[in-house]
Amino acid sequence: MAKSADAYRTISEAAAEVDLPTHVLRFWETKFAQLKPVKHKGGRRLYRPQDIALLKGLRRLLYAEGYTIKGVQKYLRDHGVAEVAALSDGGEVAVPLPDNAGEGAAVPAAGSVPALQRVLAKVERAKSRLDSALAARG
Repeated sequence: MAKSADAYRTISEAAAEVDLPTHVLRFWETKFAQLKPVKHKGGRRLYRPQDIALLKGLRRLLYAEGYTIKGVQKYLRDHGVAEVAALSDGGEVAVPLPDNAGEGAAVPAAGSVPALQRVLAKVERAKSRLDSALAARG
C-alpha cells in the first residue's frame, strides 16, 4: 500500500523517491542547512513533502545541471529554498548572465543550456588567462 503524497517518509523511502543512496541524504544535511528533516528522539529522520521537493531540486542542480555543492549553496542563498524545491516540478533554473550583462542579473533557461553556458564561460575565462600568460612571455 502506497503512502499518500502528504505522508512523511523515512530516509529509505525518501532516498528511493529521489533515486539516491541514504548516505547521500545524510551528507547533504551537512552541506545544505536548509535541508532539515524532522528527527525523533532516537535520531530517526522523517522527510516532509517539502523536504522531498528540496531533495529533488538539489539532485537536479547537482546531477543534471552540473552545479557544485558550493554552487548550489550560492544558488540557495540567491534564490531561496522555494525556488530550488520548485525545480523538482520541472521549474527553470535561473542562471547568471555573463559578467558584462550586469551584476546579479539572472535569466531563466531550460534543459542543459545553463550547464553549457557555465562551461563556455569557464573556457572563455581560461582562454583569456592563457592569452594573457602567452602575451606576458613575449
